[in-house]
Amino acid sequence: MEKFNKVISQAVPLPSQDVDTDQIIPARFLKATSREGFGDNLFRDWRYNADNMPKKEFVLNNSTYSGKILVAGRNFGCGSSREHAAWSLYDYGFRVVVSSFFADIFKGNALNNGLLPVQVTEGFLSQLFSAIEGDHSTKLSVDLVQQTISFSDQSASFEVNSYKKECLLNGHDDIDYLVNIKNEIEAYEASSITI
Repeated sequence: MEKFNKVISQAVPLPSQDVDTDQIIPARFLKATSREGFGDNLFRDWRYNADNMPKKEFVLNNSTYSGKILVAGRNFGCGSSREHAAWSLYDYGFRVVVSSFFADIFKGNALNNGLLPVQVTEGFLSQLFSAIEGDHSTKLSVDLVQQTISFSDQSASFEVNSYKKECLLNGHDDIDYLVNIKNEIEAYEASSITI
């Protein structure tokens, strides 16, 4: 995985609430086993008409908005457990998703795949949507080390599991993490052997 420290970027607003994993990546696109290519079908049924023509009204088809940060409504990633949802967001180019609430399974899948879910209060989220609507070029700063998100003169802190934070900062998945501490594991095993 890429190392994650700080992202400073414009944001893409998606104020819809209760966005489930089937809306993020419809089940019919789950046939591949590698992570690449899922971004093409991110929000597929919201982005495209039946004839595969882009829906002009959908935010990802609006060139006014771009960036590595998706700002979403409450309860993002609900529904079925689908790691492909995190894959599709990451493959599309998002590195951060901001919401006032995430489904636990989505949150875990996101963190396992280099995508940072930033949970903020409803009030902060509302201010964020207003700022982006007022100025599409509004930049957000998401600092994983400090666990803060800020824009203009507004700032908020967010929680993240300390183990997952360490993995993101170092670009490690669970296996990389274990390989990285192999010597410590071997030393512990050697010191713990009893006969």
